[in-house]
Amino acid sequence: MHVTALGSTLASVAALVLATTPAFAEKASQLTTLNGLPADGAESALISRGFTYITGNTNQMGYTYSYWWDASDRNCVSVEAYGGTVETITDASDKDCHHGGNGSAAAAVGVVAGAAILGALLSHKSHHHDDDKHLSDAQAEQFYERGYNDGLYNAAYHNYDNNDAYSSGYRAGVDQRSANLRHHSNRGGYGGYAQFADLQGARAAGGMSELERRGFRQVDNFTSGNTRYSIQYRPASRQCVQVTIADGRFYDVRDIGQNPNCR
Repeated sequence: MHVTALGSTLASVAALVLATTPAFAEKASQLTTLNGLPADGAESALISRGFTYITGNTNQMGYTYSYWWDASDRNCVSVEAYGGTVETITDASDKDCHHGGNGSAAAAVGVVAGAAILGALLSHKSHHHDDDKHLSDAQAEQFYERGYNDGLYNAAYHNYDNNDAYSSGYRAGVDQRSANLRHHSNRGGYGGYAQFADLQGARAAGGMSELERRGFRQVDNFTSGNTRYSIQYRPASRQCVQVTIADGRFYDVRDIGQNPNCR
């Protein structure tokens, strides 16, 4: 009787442990089948696997980075996409998904709600570093964060500690600010203006036709190696745009302000 009772007790305990033990985290190495998928397809796949979208942004080159959190196993991954297609999926830090320490930023509401949430939302991400990794030195990471936010919000460069991490962060912040404002012409007033940033990643033939439809005309054209450059001018708004074409697509589209042929 005692042996049977003990066995039943142990079995119950084992079942309870198994029920309460979280599954092993699904790391980026287990998500490689999503590489090459359309971004919306990868999004559906991640959601079906228990991931929740946290945040994302696009850089100057047109690459989009999104961060996904799996609460069941406390795992964060970063998805890099270009032209609407997933390029890579990598493991990211909890901080990138607004989690860390003993819980998420939202869990700190009872202590300093506004500051905790705002700090999490404004924090830079792993991909803002040159090696796609946060600095291991906590103080250096704080210097980088301060520089990043100064650059992102167009504050004056103020490296009063003469620290390299601040300098690197400031540069990353400036780059991200430029990417966030890619839609802007840097012109004010009420004058008409043609959008073109949405053509980033477009097939070259279709992109050229669309630029023409929007009032642009090619005024210069040259090549360097396997890369072609086209200068487009729109007289109605005096926009001078340079298109970089590689592998049959618009690799980069930007307003260069002026060119001898833009007149």
